[in-house]
Amino acid sequence: MVQYQPPPLDTAFAALADATRRGVVEQLARDEASISTLARRFDLTLTGMRKHVSVLEAAGLVVSEKQGRVRRCRLSGRGLDAAAEWIAAQRALWTARFDALDTLVDRLKQEQDDASQ
Repeated sequence: MVQYQPPPLDTAFAALADATRRGVVEQLARDEASISTLARRFDLTLTGMRKHVSVLEAAGLVVSEKQGRVRRCRLSGRGLDAAAEWIAAQRALWTARFDALDTLVDRLKQEQDDASQ
């Protein structure tokens, strides 16, 4: 049986939809941390934080590695790059659309001014 794999962008946005996971990403943007440190900071159990980290890893937002008895986490640009590229493309599209709308409104105002003179 073939299993459905959501596109990486969907996985990244789904992971970032959770406030705790966004907080973890923000924390790891400042410095790498162990799962136990993250769990304490966010007042979660180790198991709860492991689950959050595994979702972030699946989305390509975080990488973790075992160092002795400690699992260290750090930010990965892979998932963020895909999201940033998509957002930039959407911003460019909507900027162009709003610019075209501004041009149309200006033209209609000018036509109205010309007609009233």
